[in-house]
Amino acid sequence: MTELFDALDRPPHLLLVDDDDRIRDLLKRFLTQTGARVSAAPDAQSARRLLESMDFDLLILDVMMPIEDGFSLAENVRRTSKVPIVLLTARGMPEDRIRGLSIGADDYVPKPFEPAELALRINAILRRTASTRSEPPEIVTFGPFAFNAARGELQREGAAVRLTEAEAAMLRVLATRPGEVISREELAKRTGAGLERSVDVQVTRLRRKVEVDPRAPVFLQTVRGVGYKLAAD
Repeated sequence: MTELFDALDRPPHLLLVDDDDRIRDLLKRFLTQTGARVSAAPDAQSARRLLESMDFDLLILDVMMPIEDGFSLAENVRRTSKVPIVLLTARGMPEDRIRGLSIGADDYVPKPFEPAELALRINAILRRTASTRSEPPEIVTFGPFAFNAARGELQREGAAVRLTEAEAAMLRVLATRPGEVISREELAKRTGAGLERSVDVQVTRLRRKVEVDPRAPVFLQTVRGVGYKLAAD
C-alpha cells in the first residue's frame, strides 16, 4: 500500500482511542500500512497511561466513549500539551463540532468516513504543525554533559568525552528530540545501525560514558517495548 504520510522525516506516531474494537483494529491496520506508527487504546484511562509513557505526533479520539468521552479527554490533554488532536464521532451536529474545535481539537471527522481521507487530513495537520516547530537546539545539556549535535562533540564540564562515530550518531538522533521517546526501529534507520539489536549495543556503550551506574540509567532511559529517550535538562 502506498505511504500517505510525508509531513515528517520519520513515520508519525499516532495514538488512536476508540472503544469500538472493529473500528480501532481496522484503523490501526490501515494507518500502519500507510506509513504511520500507531498505538491504540480502548478508553480514556488506557490512553492516559500511554500518554504518560510515550510521546505522540497526533491523537485520534472517538467522542462517544463510555465513562469518559473524547471531549473530556481532549480538554484534559490540551491543558498541558499542544499535540494535534482529531476527533471522530457519529454525532454530526454543528454544536458538537463547535464544542470540539473550541476545546482545541485540530479537526473533527464525522462517521462514517473513508480511512484514506482521515489519513490525508492527519498528514495535512502534521504538515502545518511541522512547519511551526522550532529547530532542535544546537547544544543539548544533561547533567554535567553538553552535546553539540552539529559537531557530534560531547563534553563533561568542559572536558571532551571521546565518542565513536556510531555513538555520536545515536546521541545526535536522541538529542534532536530531547525528552521524547524514539523507537528502536527509527533509531536503527536514522543512525544507519541497520538492526535494532545494534541500537541496543550503541546505547549500552553510550551509557558507560555518561551514566554513573549504566544499569540504572538517568540520562539515556529505556521505555520498555518502545525505545529510548534522552532526559535532557
